[in-house]
Amino acid sequence: MSTDKNKEFSAVAYTAPENLVQEFASRGLVVLAPEDLGVSPEVHARVYEVEKAAHDAKGRVTPSGVPAVLELLNAPGLVDACNKLAGEHWAIVPFTHNASFTSGGRDQHWHKDDNGPYNSRKQRHHQAVQIEMLYYPQDVLEDMGPTATVPFSQYWTNNHEENHDNFAGADHLDFEYQLDGMEREPISGPDAKYDVEDIVNRNTAHDIRMRDAVMNTGWPLVRSMEAGPLRAGSVVFYSHNTYHRGNHRRDDWRTWQSNPRFMWRFWIYRTSDPVAPVTEPAEVNWPGLGVDPLSKVDLSAAGDDVTSVWRYHHYWMQTGKTPPPRPEVAALETGERTAEADRLFEQLHRKGNAAEPMRIGAAYKLASIGDTALAIKHLGQALYTDRESVRRAATYGLIAVGEEATATFLEAATSPIRWVRKAGVYGLGDTSQLSKEVLDVVAMRLREDSSVYVRSVAAGTLGCLGRRAISTGIGKDLIPACLDALIESLGREQNRLAMDLAQGRSIKFARPTDDCDVCEGNGVDFDHARFKKVRSAVRENALWSVVILCSHGAQATGAAFDSTITALREVIRTDENAISVGFAMDALNRLANLGEGAGDLRANLLPMLRESPIQAWEALVRGGLGVDALAEIKAGE
Repeated sequence: MSTDKNKEFSAVAYTAPENLVQEFASRGLVVLAPEDLGVSPEVHARVYEVEKAAHDAKGRVTPSGVPAVLELLNAPGLVDACNKLAGEHWAIVPFTHNASFTSGGRDQHWHKDDNGPYNSRKQRHHQAVQIEMLYYPQDVLEDMGPTATVPFSQYWTNNHEENHDNFAGADHLDFEYQLDGMEREPISGPDAKYDVEDIVNRNTAHDIRMRDAVMNTGWPLVRSMEAGPLRAGSVVFYSHNTYHRGNHRRDDWRTWQSNPRFMWRFWIYRTSDPVAPVTEPAEVNWPGLGVDPLSKVDLSAAGDDVTSVWRYHHYWMQTGKTPPPRPEVAALETGERTAEADRLFEQLHRKGNAAEPMRIGAAYKLASIGDTALAIKHLGQALYTDRESVRRAATYGLIAVGEEATATFLEAATSPIRWVRKAGVYGLGDTSQLSKEVLDVVAMRLREDSSVYVRSVAAGTLGCLGRRAISTGIGKDLIPACLDALIESLGREQNRLAMDLAQGRSIKFARPTDDCDVCEGNGVDFDHARFKKVRSAVRENALWSVVILCSHGAQATGAAFDSTITALREVIRTDENAISVGFAMDALNRLANLGEGAGDLRANLLPMLRESPIQAWEALVRGGLGVDALAEIKAGE
């Protein structure tokens, strides 16, 4: 709750609702002001008071125990903002860090969260498909450990496919920070080794190490920024690809118990594609925008390697389509265009981590060079390189080309090289129309591929393809077949003991095994005997896709309606993986409450949800279930 002291500070530059898409496409991070949520400040006070009581009693904090948080998730301003960023009927990943976080005396290292849940790596969409939302029920002063972020970092990353430092999904800027044990050392608080003056002025060895890690990337525009000060009720959205970290407090540690800084985190994801506006989105003069109001970065320094990426995603978020060729290449003669494509192809192969923006920028510029065949020729060749960094850039470039890249991705999806297969299957999901040929190849990869990683990507791709089919109408009749393939996979794929437990090491050091070539993350049983600490990346991603398809109602599921219900009920009743159960609940809930034609299912939904000892309330309320159902289910326990 606010105090007189807290009311005196000057908050960050909040994002105006009309600028959400533009600033998210470029900066990858936006901040929504409390008054834009459309709820009374009293809601935030209730969240804080209930949470504070649970915190003081050392009890578990969950959305069901703090019902005002569920009220917030359907706040009109919040829903409108999420609709702009992630499309209507956006969903929340269940049971994944959706409880509160407090700040204290330690720092995390810089990392990217994975797609959720818990290191279940699949695609890292550049498109606004998965977004993280942070909610702060109390004022956050600049010395209370505001979340540290790296704006403008969301389109760049490091190799991870065979780089085990990044294999667990949390791509790091400075993994040595973890290896050196610095993450375990208190920077502030009663056990800190630093002088108070150095703590307050951010001059500790930890602070310097964190700043240097960002600057040493050599990436344009990036610098560390603390997301604060914030007024009570503020909401931060950032791409799940944005580098960030938990940040230590610098105020008097003797006040931490009485004045905790709480934060709620929710992973949200897209279930519907953008709807094209009546008028064409206007071109943005990105460098002409001047100094960015939130990060204070001068955008005049943004070169076209950077702004070409922003341009694509700004356009896609508003239309769901590929933008027209860049204006600056429109007048090129054929020979000039060919020479420019050759130059970009060479740039695409630049070496070193610092060249990541140059490689990605070259790929997006090739995609918008004004000659689709020329772009596909170069990007398709780069897709088969043995360098992951080049292959990654080529994949994003081909996605930016649009559906004309489908044949290239189809061929890649049948490659004997698993990383090329993964890129092919992923690219189909982010750019292709749903056709029988595309469906057959993706379903075959889901059914037969020897790689858990590739099968996991294929499972996610089916949801993305179905989402696009519903938006465009092309291939909509194949959605039941997508559901059939996903449901069939649930009968084949097995849960495994979480890798950290199976290998007796931190999840950050998990390694691929003979059974699984991708880190499947931590397991969680929520202290219920029904659940085990098991995971399955393929099962979870298949159910993630089923949620997407069920978000469009019974009519979209067609002939797969009954079999989908049967499969989801079986997961809810028997699956030992709580994450899978949460997805199954939300899919069933959305099938019942979004759209028409599911009257009987709606009437019987609550008894079905009771077949699990816990319910994923944050996901269920977002998917159309009334908050009043919480009391009804609790009354029946």
